[in-house]
Amino acid sequence: MGRDIISAKLDIIFKKIFSENDDLLTDFVAGLLEIPTESITSISLKNTEITPETLEGKFSRLDLNMTVNDKLVNVEIQLNKNEDFRDRTMFYWSKLFTSELGSGENYSNLKTAITINILDFVMFPDREDYHAEVVPVIKDTGEVYSDKFHIHIFELRKLHKNYKTRSRREMWLNFINSESEEDFDMIRQINDPVMNKAVKVIIDMSRDTQIRENARIREKALHDEAFFMEGARAEGEKIGIEKGISQMIEKLKARGMTDDEIDELMKN
Repeated sequence: MGRDIISAKLDIIFKKIFSENDDLLTDFVAGLLEIPTESITSISLKNTEITPETLEGKFSRLDLNMTVNDKLVNVEIQLNKNEDFRDRTMFYWSKLFTSELGSGENYSNLKTAITINILDFVMFPDREDYHAEVVPVIKDTGEVYSDKFHIHIFELRKLHKNYKTRSRREMWLNFINSESEEDFDMIRQINDPVMNKAVKVIIDMSRDTQIRENARIREKALHDEAFFMEGARAEGEKIGIEKGISQMIEKLKARGMTDDEIDELMKN
């Protein structure tokens, strides 16, 4: 026991696990959406590459973008809290929704688009449930306006560790939320073949020197992102946004960031 285990919450690890194991991906998506695994007759990932640039890139998105049967599904892990997260989520949902409609095609050809966000922070402090599904409704009647709009939000901080659960959704969220070999041993005790494979995959990845180094690089990039955002917000509250960002740029240069890296941050 006590072996250092990489975390599936880190987006590069999360993406690698599911982009390289179709059976795990299928079970994972079925579990989160609470649909029978056998109902997924086809699943196809569209963005499988993880390049060196995305490892170090601040604000790079390492998501899973796929077609599940005839639906468009995007899954993303988000570790850092952003004040504009709701708007950002709707923006990416809209890009997903319109991504496959060709010029001149009928709007009725638009497919159902489902965005799944797994958050390592609390987004809805007044809600106890770790899961929220967002759909558009008519204000006066509550009638659903369209069944093609779905945003699922899972808040890991609200998830109670329950390794005896038979819910596939909670099994997978517990897996993503696990941070030690002891946690993964508890998942093994469920004696579920799919979850056992998932645990084996992440433990094998934890033994791989290159994967561990890539994880370190990615963690640093995310820490730099959080440092920039928090610092700019704090400085902005004291002396104004423009002055705060200017001071943060100087601090980032002092930390060794290049002008190109800072420019990339500012663009985002």
